[in-house]
Amino acid sequence: MFLRSDHGYDAGAGANALSNPRTTELTVTRAGLAQRLRARFPDFELVPDLGSRIGTLQWYRGVATCVGLCAVTLFMAPGLENPIYGYVPPALQGQEWEAARVQAITPLADGAKTGYNMAPTGLVAPLTDTPERPVIDLTTKISSGGTLLGALKRSGVGDTDATSAVSLIGNAIPLTDLQAGTPFDLRLGRRTDKSQPRPLEQLAFRARFDLRVEVQRGADGTLALRQIPIAVDSTPLRIRGKVGSSLYRSARAAGAPAKAVESFIRAMATRIPMSRVGADDEFEIIVAQDRAETGEVRFGNVLYGGIRKGSEKIELASWTYQGRTEWFDMAGKGEMRGSLSRPVNGHITSSYGMRMHPLLGRRRMHKGIDFGARSGTPIHAVSDGVIIYAGRNGGYGNFVKIRHSGNLASGYGHMSRIAVRNGARVRRGDIIGYVGSTGVSTGPHLHYELYRNGVAVNPNSVSFMSQSRLSGGDLSSFRSNVTRLRAVPVYKAEESEAPAE
Repeated sequence: MFLRSDHGYDAGAGANALSNPRTTELTVTRAGLAQRLRARFPDFELVPDLGSRIGTLQWYRGVATCVGLCAVTLFMAPGLENPIYGYVPPALQGQEWEAARVQAITPLADGAKTGYNMAPTGLVAPLTDTPERPVIDLTTKISSGGTLLGALKRSGVGDTDATSAVSLIGNAIPLTDLQAGTPFDLRLGRRTDKSQPRPLEQLAFRARFDLRVEVQRGADGTLALRQIPIAVDSTPLRIRGKVGSSLYRSARAAGAPAKAVESFIRAMATRIPMSRVGADDEFEIIVAQDRAETGEVRFGNVLYGGIRKGSEKIELASWTYQGRTEWFDMAGKGEMRGSLSRPVNGHITSSYGMRMHPLLGRRRMHKGIDFGARSGTPIHAVSDGVIIYAGRNGGYGNFVKIRHSGNLASGYGHMSRIAVRNGARVRRGDIIGYVGSTGVSTGPHLHYELYRNGVAVNPNSVSFMSQSRLSGGDLSSFRSNVTRLRAVPVYKAEESEAPAE
């Protein structure tokens, strides 16, 4: 609060009053009327506060005033039954709607086309011809189950140019080697007539890891093929480190690819239980690797793996022997492989031992096991070996006999068809024939026999376990390869470098 005299208002008013006598007279008159009213009605208020002095005459007068004002308002209202009508403009249609739509701000998710196009106005003049880009660069791929010719035509290349380009590429590499998804970079040139396809100016793609192929249009207008060899460094990737808390994580952190680490662990688990591998033990992995001069890296199979436990070291290397690639230790011993549990997918109908012959009607020795199966079901070799007989053999019908290691042999009878020949070498699981009912037989089945030293024995009493062994020149070549791999420098992964995939 402040007093008027604090700011000199009284002095200012006095100066104005002295300068204007009429104003002074009106001010005094009005001030006197207000003083007389306040003196006669000291508590009078036009709109009293209904929240205070409830129950007094002044409060009732305020209520009456409020009711009166509400009555006047209702009396002057047009009435609730008479609505107030407004004007609603009609919905836009045609060109007006398109023009408004492209200028409106609406989320694209709601179907807006903001800025896509503008409706024609009087300022727009139609063009007699639309200009074209001089060249078009694009990328196409061979679809799954599609061909290169179809991919080029789908990208706008004319029939003549597409056929010529495919013919040139086919002379350089087999078209069947082109995998689905292979990217092809295309350049289409200018055309003189819009009714004709654009001419193919350039086609380039990575045909192989070590080869890039380009098809270009020469100055004479014909397409020519250009093969660009890519230098590839095939030095293997050698990684070494400590097992730590996890062999897998340590190998990955050292830079080994995930699939290579998994293959390494599976191979080592065949020679040493992983539970025996401690945190202080050392591991070593050598992986086939191709590094192109363009920067791409391609990893292959694991070539060598080892784990050192103090003075003990378990070493394995991959080697191909007699057409099979497997792991060998430094003594030339390969993997131990067991036999198939059954040579055919079927159920046992007759076991080994004495039985009543179904055709002869008397008891006699059954020297094998019969497996019931549908005619034509494949029959597999139970272990590696050499075919010593394949042909007709009396009551056995079509019969195959295989000689295995350890003075063992196996026989398969009643085949409908033989799939091998005498002297052929087979691997465990190879198909040697098909179930039939030839010879003395009551229905389609396989008669399976096993021989030790030429005498038939119970097949269930023998478990085939085979192991390849290198010797002589094969062992020398294997050890020379291991020496060459050990000479590869150890890869040092950067701390910030992510493990290779």
